[in-house]
Amino acid sequence: MTWQDGFAAALLDPTLPVPTGLVSRRTGAPTQRFAVYRNNVVVGLVEALEARFPAVCAIVGDEFFRAMAGVFVRAHPPRSPLMMHYGDALPAFLETFAPVAELPFLADVARLEAARTHAYHAVDADGLDAAAFAELHAGELGAARATLLPGTTVIRSLHPLVTIWAMNVGEAPLAAIDDWRPQDALVGRDGHRVVVRRLPPGGGAFLAALAAGQSVADAIETALADAAAFDLTAALADLIETRLIAAIHASEVPS
Repeated sequence: MTWQDGFAAALLDPTLPVPTGLVSRRTGAPTQRFAVYRNNVVVGLVEALEARFPAVCAIVGDEFFRAMAGVFVRAHPPRSPLMMHYGDALPAFLETFAPVAELPFLADVARLEAARTHAYHAVDADGLDAAAFAELHAGELGAARATLLPGTTVIRSLHPLVTIWAMNVGEAPLAAIDDWRPQDALVGRDGHRVVVRRLPPGGGAFLAALAAGQSVADAIETALADAAAFDLTAALADLIETRLIAAIHASEVPS
C-alpha cells in the first residue's frame, strides 16, 4: 500500500490512526486536526450525494439519508475528480442496503436521478427531425438502426417510478398512489433542459432495444412481446417530436 492509499483509507475510516508522516510542530501527530479534516471530507461527499439525489433524500428523510450516505461514502470513495458523477454506484448499493429493504423502488429512483446528471452533462448533439425519416425509402425503416442522443437513458422499473420521482421533487403534488403498475422512464435533454418522460406500454422495451442496436423491426417485436398494447405509430411520432435520435442507419449497423 502506498502512502497515498493509506492516507485515503484513514480519511474514511475513523478507527485508523493518523497516517504516518503527518506531524504538527505543537503536538506531534495532528490527531484533532486530522479528525476535523476527515469529518469535512465525509460531510462534503454526503452533501454532494444530497444535491444529486434529492428525491431519494425526500423519500427517506434528511437525517436518514445523511446516515445512509455516510455508510456509502466509506464503502465507495470517489474514483474520479469529476464529482458530478459521484454516486453512480448508489443505486446498486441501495439494492442491498438492508435498512431500505421495505422501499424496493428506491434504487430505481436513484437510477433516474443519476441518469438526469448524465443527461445534463452529455455532449451537445442535435437530434434528427421528421425530414430525416422521410428520406428513408419505402421498406427501409424496418431494417434501419437508430442511435439515441448522448445522455439519453431508458430506465425500466417494476414500480410507478416516474410518479414517485415527480412527487418527491415537486413536479407533482404528493398524494396516495393508487396505481402501482410498472412505469418506464425516458431521461434525456431538450436543449439545456433535462426532461423525464413516462413511457407508454412497450415504449421502454422499444427504446431499450434500439439503444442496444436492434433494428426497428426487431425492436418492434421486442416491444410487442413486452406489451401487446404497444403503439408503433405513437412511439415513432414521439421519437420524431422529441428528436432523441442522433442518427439513423438504413440496413446497416451503426459504427
